[in-house]
Formats: sequence, C-alpha cells, structure tokens
Amino acid sequence: MTIELNEPTGATPLAPDELLGLKARHISTRGELNELEGDNIIEGLSWLERRSKSFDVLTDDAVREVHKRLFGKVWDWAGAYRQAEKNIGVPVWQISTEMRTCLDDARYWREKGTYEPLEATARFHHKLAWVHPFANGNGRWARIMADAYLATIDPDLFLDWSGGGTPIADRAHRARYNAALRAADRFEFGPLVELVRKMAA
Repeated sequence: MTIELNEPTGATPLAPDELLGLKARHISTRGELNELEGDNIIEGLSWLERRSKSFDVLTDDAVREVHKRLFGKVWDWAGAYRQAEKNIGVPVWQISTEMRTCLDDARYWREKGTYEPLEATARFHHKLAWVHPFANGNGRWARIMADAYLATIDPDLFLDWSGGGTPIADRAHRARYNAALRAADRFEFGPLVELVRKMAA
C-alpha cells in the first residue's frame, strides 16, 4: 500500500508503522483519506450528540472514546495514545500525566468560573493540541472536544471553526489559528482567546 499524503501546514506526519493501521486498504491519496475520515467524523459527531447530559467529557476514558468514535473506522490505533514521538506534542511518557492535568484544570475552571466560557474553552483546546496525544487527528479531535466542553458551560454558545468557507479565507484562517496556538505555547493566550471569541456564534 502506497499513500501519497501531502500534509497541510500544521498537520502531524504519520509514521510508516502508523500508516499500517489504515483499515481501508484501497486508499492511496490524501483526498481519499480525507473523505473517509470525514464520513467517520460525521458518525462520531452524531454519536457524541446522542450522549446524555451525564456523559462526562473530562475523563481519560471519554477523550479516548471520542477519538475512537471519530476515527475508529479508518485507523486501528484510534483512541489509543500514540507510541511514537512527533515533531510536536509532549514526549510519549508524559502524555497520560499531561492529559490528566489538562482535564483536571478544565474541570476546575468550569466549576470555579476561573475564566469566562470562551477563554476557558480556548485554553482547554490549546492544552489538548499541545499534548497531541494521538498519532493523528489531534486538531480535529481537540476542536470537537472544545465544542463539547463549551456545551457543558454554556450550551447557547457555538464555535464556527471553518474560517469563512472559501479556500482563500480558509488558508488565512488556518494561518491565524496556527499562529495563535504557537503563541499560546509561549503562554500568550490573547490571540487564541480573541480568535475563539470571533468564532462564537
């Protein structure tokens, strides 16, 4: 199986052994893979929307299950924390600890009202993306997790992550989004919080 993957800027390259986890052996291009993952994500979102209000998104089991539901029909490693180092993300041996800290922080912010809902969501999203716990799909999973978290704080708020819907607008939005994440890596959360506020509908 040979796959021509022209990864978009900011995407995590898949290692050869991770590519072996592809369930659909007929896939040979990034476009085909995107389509297959897109269908799986739609199913995963439908599953997440059907969860009862008692479903606690801020647990280790939940974050793994959400990733598995979003990508499990495409990748056999979906829902399992990565075993290989990446060009971004924490070292493999820190993933479980950093995820526990991230979830505990997010719960504390929600319970204590440490930040207003959109800032709490921006910070939670950044930490998930920063940890980068899975082999791939981290950005999409982290955005969906941020949406699910925000819904537990203020169900009337919704984030439009699309950036405008045209190729030019999408490229500009992706560049702003990636720059805001990199700024947050340096503990400069202002750009990301501002971007999330602009995306709120």
